[in-house]
Amino acid sequence: MGLFSFIKNAGAKVFGIGKTDAEEAREAAEKELKLEEAAARKLEETITDLQLEVEGLNIFIDDDMATVSGLAYNQATREKVVLVVGNSSGIASVDDQMTVKHEEPVAQFHTVQSGDTLGKIAKTYYGNAMKYPVIFEANKPMLTDPDKIYPGQVLRIPALD
Repeated sequence: MGLFSFIKNAGAKVFGIGKTDAEEAREAAEKELKLEEAAARKLEETITDLQLEVEGLNIFIDDDMATVSGLAYNQATREKVVLVVGNSSGIASVDDQMTVKHEEPVAQFHTVQSGDTLGKIAKTYYGNAMKYPVIFEANKPMLTDPDKIYPGQVLRIPALD
Protein backbone atom coordinates (compact mmCIF):
# COMPACT_ATOMS: atom_id res chain seq x y z
CA MET A 1 0.00 0.00 0.00
CA GLY A 2 2.67 2.60 0.88
CA LEU A 3 3.15 5.59 3.12
CA PHE A 4 0.21 7.82 4.00
CA SER A 5 0.42 11.31 5.50
CA PHE A 6 -2.05 12.65 8.05
CA ILE A 7 -2.63 15.87 9.95
CA LYS A 8 -0.94 15.06 13.22
CA ASN A 9 -3.43 16.56 15.68
CA ALA A 10 -6.66 16.38 13.71
CA GLY A 11 -7.73 13.10 15.33
CA ALA A 12 -8.66 14.75 18.58
CA LYS A 13 -10.83 17.22 16.76
CA VAL A 14 -12.46 14.77 14.36
CA PHE A 15 -13.13 11.88 16.75
CA GLY A 16 -13.18 13.72 20.07
CA ILE A 17 -10.43 11.53 21.53
CA GLY A 18 -7.11 12.67 22.89
CA LYS A 19 -5.98 16.27 22.95
CA THR A 20 -4.44 18.60 20.42
CA ASP A 21 -1.05 20.20 21.07
CA ALA A 22 -2.82 23.48 21.80
CA GLU A 23 -5.12 21.83 24.34
CA GLU A 24 -2.19 20.08 26.04
CA ALA A 25 -0.21 23.35 26.11
CA ARG A 26 -3.17 25.21 27.64
CA GLU A 27 -3.62 22.50 30.28
CA ALA A 28 0.11 22.52 31.06
CA ALA A 29 0.03 26.31 31.44
CA GLU A 30 -3.02 26.10 33.74
CA LYS A 31 -1.26 23.43 35.84
CA GLU A 32 1.89 25.58 36.06
CA LEU A 33 -0.20 28.58 37.13
CA LYS A 34 -1.86 26.52 39.88
CA LEU A 35 1.55 25.32 41.10
CA GLU A 36 2.88 28.90 41.11
CA GLU A 37 -0.19 30.11 43.03
CA ALA A 38 0.25 27.30 45.58
CA ALA A 39 3.95 28.16 45.97
CA ALA A 40 3.11 31.84 46.47
CA ARG A 41 0.52 30.99 49.16
CA LYS A 42 3.05 28.71 50.88
CA LEU A 43 5.64 31.52 50.90
CA GLU A 44 3.05 33.92 52.36
CA GLU A 45 2.28 31.34 55.05
CA THR A 46 6.00 30.89 55.80
CA ILE A 47 6.49 34.65 56.15
CA THR A 48 3.54 34.80 58.56
CA ASP A 49 4.92 31.82 60.51
CA LEU A 50 8.28 33.60 60.79
CA GLN A 51 6.38 36.54 62.34
CA LEU A 52 7.59 39.00 59.72
CA GLU A 53 5.09 41.87 59.87
CA VAL A 54 3.79 42.80 56.43
CA GLU A 55 0.31 44.26 56.01
CA GLY A 56 -1.43 43.18 52.82
CA LEU A 57 1.36 40.76 51.87
CA ASN A 58 0.93 39.48 48.34
CA ILE A 59 3.31 37.26 46.42
CA PHE A 60 2.89 36.54 42.73
CA ILE A 61 5.14 34.01 40.98
CA ASP A 62 5.60 33.98 37.23
CA ASP A 63 8.02 31.32 36.03
CA ASP A 64 11.15 31.87 38.18
CA MET A 65 10.42 35.46 39.25
CA ALA A 66 8.44 36.43 42.35
CA THR A 67 6.83 39.83 42.86
CA VAL A 68 6.27 40.81 46.49
CA SER A 69 4.05 43.66 47.64
CA GLY A 70 2.66 44.92 50.93
CA LEU A 71 3.55 47.29 53.77
CA ALA A 72 6.52 45.99 55.80
CA TYR A 73 6.90 47.10 59.40
CA ASN A 74 10.51 48.23 58.80
CA GLN A 75 13.40 47.90 56.36
CA ALA A 76 14.80 44.82 58.11
CA THR A 77 11.45 43.05 57.73
CA ARG A 78 11.29 44.04 54.08
CA GLU A 79 14.76 42.65 53.42
CA LYS A 80 14.03 39.44 55.32
CA VAL A 81 10.87 38.86 53.27
CA VAL A 82 12.87 39.32 50.06
CA LEU A 83 15.43 36.82 51.36
CA VAL A 84 12.81 34.24 52.37
CA VAL A 85 11.29 34.43 48.90
CA GLY A 86 14.56 34.66 46.97
CA ASN A 87 16.25 31.82 48.86
CA SER A 88 13.38 29.48 47.93
CA SER A 89 13.80 26.73 45.38
CA GLY A 90 12.68 27.74 41.90
CA ILE A 91 12.96 31.50 42.47
CA ALA A 92 15.72 33.25 40.49
CA SER A 93 14.71 36.86 41.11
CA VAL A 94 12.45 38.92 43.35
CA ASP A 95 10.72 42.13 42.28
CA ASP A 96 10.37 43.99 45.58
CA GLN A 97 7.30 46.24 45.40
CA MET A 98 6.92 46.57 49.18
CA THR A 99 6.76 49.84 51.05
CA VAL A 100 8.03 50.42 54.59
CA LYS A 101 6.17 51.81 57.59
CA HIS A 102 9.32 52.71 59.60
CA GLU A 103 12.32 53.76 57.51
CA GLU A 104 15.80 52.40 58.35
CA PRO A 105 19.15 52.23 56.55
CA VAL A 106 19.28 49.67 53.76
CA ALA A 107 21.49 46.63 54.42
CA GLN A 108 24.03 45.16 52.03
CA PHE A 109 23.58 41.64 50.72
CA HIS A 110 26.12 38.85 50.42
CA THR A 111 25.84 35.67 48.36
CA VAL A 112 27.49 32.83 50.26
CA GLN A 113 30.39 31.21 48.42
CA SER A 114 31.86 27.77 49.07
CA GLY A 115 34.12 28.01 52.12
CA ASP A 116 32.35 31.07 53.59
CA THR A 117 31.56 31.23 57.28
CA LEU A 118 29.71 33.98 59.12
CA GLY A 119 33.05 34.90 60.72
CA LYS A 120 34.75 35.21 57.33
CA ILE A 121 31.87 37.29 56.01
CA ALA A 122 31.97 39.53 59.13
CA LYS A 123 35.71 40.02 58.63
CA THR A 124 35.07 41.10 55.04
CA TYR A 125 32.28 43.58 55.82
CA TYR A 126 33.16 44.72 59.35
CA GLY A 127 36.88 44.06 59.60
CA ASN A 128 36.25 41.82 62.61
CA ALA A 129 35.33 38.12 62.41
CA MET A 130 33.90 38.27 65.94
CA LYS A 131 31.04 40.44 64.63
CA TYR A 132 29.48 37.35 63.03
CA PRO A 133 26.59 37.39 65.58
CA VAL A 134 25.42 40.68 64.00
CA ILE A 135 24.98 38.88 60.68
CA PHE A 136 23.41 35.86 62.35
CA GLU A 137 20.86 38.02 64.21
CA ALA A 138 20.12 40.03 61.07
CA ASN A 139 19.15 36.83 59.26
CA LYS A 140 17.00 35.28 61.95
CA PRO A 141 14.61 33.54 61.79
CA MET A 142 15.78 32.21 58.41
CA LEU A 143 19.06 31.11 60.01
CA THR A 144 18.73 28.83 63.00
CA ASP A 145 22.43 28.11 63.52
CA PRO A 146 25.49 30.24 62.65
CA ASP A 147 27.18 27.17 61.13
CA LYS A 148 24.31 26.35 58.76
CA ILE A 149 24.79 28.51 55.69
CA TYR A 150 25.11 27.19 52.15
CA PRO A 151 26.65 28.36 48.85
CA GLY A 152 24.22 30.46 46.83
CA GLN A 153 22.28 31.61 49.90
CA VAL A 154 21.87 35.39 50.14
CA LEU A 155 22.36 37.02 53.56
CA ARG A 156 21.58 40.50 54.93
CA ILE A 157 24.62 42.43 56.11
CA PRO A 158 23.29 45.35 58.17
CA ALA A 159 25.28 48.48 58.89
CA LEU A 160 26.86 48.56 62.34
CA ASP A 161 25.29 51.05 64.73
